[in-house]
Amino acid sequence: MSENKLAGQFFDAAIGLLQRVRDEEAEHITAAAALLADTVADGGRLFVFGAGHSALPAQDVVYRAGGLALINLLAVPGVVGLDVMPATLGSALERVDGLAGAVLDTSPVQAGDVLVVISLSGRNSLPVEMAMNARALGVRVIGVTSLAYAEHTKSRHASGTFLKDHCDLVIDSKVDIGDAELTADNIAAPFGPASTVVTSALMQAVVAAAAGELAARGIDPPMLRSGNVDGGHDWNGRLLEEYGDRIFFRHR
Repeated sequence: MSENKLAGQFFDAAIGLLQRVRDEEAEHITAAAALLADTVADGGRLFVFGAGHSALPAQDVVYRAGGLALINLLAVPGVVGLDVMPATLGSALERVDGLAGAVLDTSPVQAGDVLVVISLSGRNSLPVEMAMNARALGVRVIGVTSLAYAEHTKSRHASGTFLKDHCDLVIDSKVDIGDAELTADNIAAPFGPASTVVTSALMQAVVAAAAGELAARGIDPPMLRSGNVDGGHDWNGRLLEEYGDRIFFRHR
């Protein structure tokens, strides 16, 4: 099998997943967008969390050109992408009980806010407890996860529950367990992970729909512009000043 054929198969697999999410999760995406819009309109704050590679689509909607300025990353030291060495330590931290509570207790998250928790498997202690503890604080939680894991794997949390069990709203990424879309006779393990492509697109779709919902209500959504176009820095500076009490990704 040629390398070019495998590349094409990966694109086909990713496109297929994107189409499934677009068509099958449309209602949940619309509901998530409405929840973000409600929170913005009510003066609340928006946060997003993901651990390991699930942190990548979380970071992709924070301080992003063309993105909603009010989305903040809820960072947990050691699990934001691959920010520790060895990288395996980040995976171990996802399984530590109590870490989520400590993070929330020292964060600006408060009742009335929205927290998007992204976890492909939704089975580790950190995302499960992040959702549980956030809801206990009066925070509304949107879970972005693969429901296939809850059907075919066991939870690693003491409760036996998954992220999906502790959310106000769940969006299913449709990614199969193992996060590997391709196989080949001469390659021992499955390969071609597509969860980042799909989940990043899903998050951008939610943000776009939220902006449209705000505009439909007569509210000008605070969207960031690229700093690499003329006037972009000035535009963003005005937004950061106007909404400074709801933005936590800069020094105060």
